[in-house]
Amino acid sequence: MSTKTTTKTKTAAKKTLFAPGHRACAGCGQAIAARTVVETLGPNTIIANATGCLEVTTSPYPESSWGVPWIHSLFENAAAIASGIEAALKQKKLNKKIKVVAQGGDGGTFDIGFGLISGMWERGENILYVCYDNEAYSNTGMQASGATPWASSTTTTPSGCGNTIDAIGSHQRKKDMVAIAIAHGLPYAAQTTVGFLDDIKAKVKKALEYEGPGYIQILSPCIPGWRVKPDQAIKIGKLAAQTGLYPLLEYVNGELVNKLKVGAKQPKVEEYLKPQGRFSHLFKSEEGKKQLKFIQGLANENIKRYGLK
Repeated sequence: MSTKTTTKTKTAAKKTLFAPGHRACAGCGQAIAARTVVETLGPNTIIANATGCLEVTTSPYPESSWGVPWIHSLFENAAAIASGIEAALKQKKLNKKIKVVAQGGDGGTFDIGFGLISGMWERGENILYVCYDNEAYSNTGMQASGATPWASSTTTTPSGCGNTIDAIGSHQRKKDMVAIAIAHGLPYAAQTTVGFLDDIKAKVKKALEYEGPGYIQILSPCIPGWRVKPDQAIKIGKLAAQTGLYPLLEYVNGELVNKLKVGAKQPKVEEYLKPQGRFSHLFKSEEGKKQLKFIQGLANENIKRYGLK
């Protein structure tokens, strides 16, 4: 009887590609997204992972949550490591059997690793890049990144008193990495959120159908950084798309082929922003009210631009 139990346990362990027991916060949006991605990719996958929360929480030596070959080097060079892996697999004629994936947070993607990602895309390498976008450098103290949205309070763009632009938090617009990916001529690029796990699965599967580089960006709420409750990541991920602030989009050869429409009962951006401590200052002043209207305008721009009505 004990032998059978042991065998079953070993079999279950072999099938686990992202094991529990990691150090991520309870309810971490990134961990939920990463598990969904790797389970969809399957065991014939090699991952190059940039420095960040995902690396720190899942691979404290000598432990690892990963059930696939997984390599961490530096903050900036996950794409270059992936390129080297792909070249080795080509040499061994294994590139058709094994999928190479590079992944990182928005800091390692939008900012620090951008040059090497661009080079990988320019070379047209058959590598899928996945960005877990939590809109700041969450692992090192919630500093602003190129993905930080307008009016978000971070440690480097703190909200303050008064009615000046400097008091509202970040006053830079979020970088459009999906548009940059499309500009590189990628055959597949997509944007989604942790609020739609089936959509993440579908987009990973779709990306694998195309030869050449692919890019998937997943909004992944950070529990302490966004100052939300541990059970709110999925709900907030849904609201991000439903308000139009972070649309679900899919591009094939530069053409928008799929999108999630906001529907007749489109939530206002306040419904998305209010549960998040990083935006709490917007609900306390007249200047904050002005910024809420501005952010609603950004959502409305997206709705018009992508035809989400």
